[in-house]
Amino acid sequence: MEKTFLITAEAGIHARPATNLVGEANRFNSTLFVKLGDREVNLKSIMGVMSLGINNGSIVKVTANGDDQEEALEAISSIIYQLKLGKEY
Repeated sequence: MEKTFLITAEAGIHARPATNLVGEANRFNSTLFVKLGDREVNLKSIMGVMSLGINNGSIVKVTANGDDQEEALEAISSIIYQLKLGKEY
């Protein structure tokens, strides 16, 4: 499963929201990845997420694969909306 988001937060996804996303991702058994351009990292890794340098206007794809993939992807989407990081693209 996957969802694509347009990042609209002025500061992009910096340390604090990245920490929230990684924390949420780690609640699930599914593998979760975030992709920016041709780079894809594990959404459960704060260093990986931060290494992408996700800025305002970036288009990112979040993928989930596993037994709780639907719930995981919904939870990540909720964090993105709650923190006003972006919108579905």
